[in-house]
Amino acid sequence: VQLQASGGGLVQAGGSLRLSCAASGSTVRINLMGWYRQAPGKERDLVAIITSGGSTNYADSVKGRFTISRDNAKTTVYLQMNSLKPEDTAVYYCIARELGRNYWGQGTQVTVSS
Repeated sequence: VQLQASGGGLVQAGGSLRLSCAASGSTVRINLMGWYRQAPGKERDLVAIITSGGSTNYADSVKGRFTISRDNAKTTVYLQMNSLKPEDTAVYYCIARELGRNYWGQGTQVTVSS
C-alpha cells in the first residue's frame, strides 16, 4: 500500500484547509484510513480515522471542527479542517491499516498563524 497525501499549507487562525490522501497498490483489504499529526517535540497523535464500515473517531481537540470522509472506492480519505487554531500546527500523516499492518504517508505540513 502506498499513500500520497496533499493539501497542507499555511493558513490564518480561523481558516480552513482540506487534506487528501490517496491509497494505491494493494488496497482491497484496507479496513481503516485516517490521519495522525505530530507537532515539534511531541508524539504522533490520532486526529481522525474512518473504518471500512464508515465508523469515525476523532481526537477530542478536533471534534466539531474537523470532518473525515472518503470516496466511494474507499481509497481516498479527506480531512476537512475548519476553525483552525495555532495549536493545530503539525505535520499531518495519513495512515492506512491492512490486515493489522499500518502504512504511513509522507506527511504534509499544516501551519496555522495567529
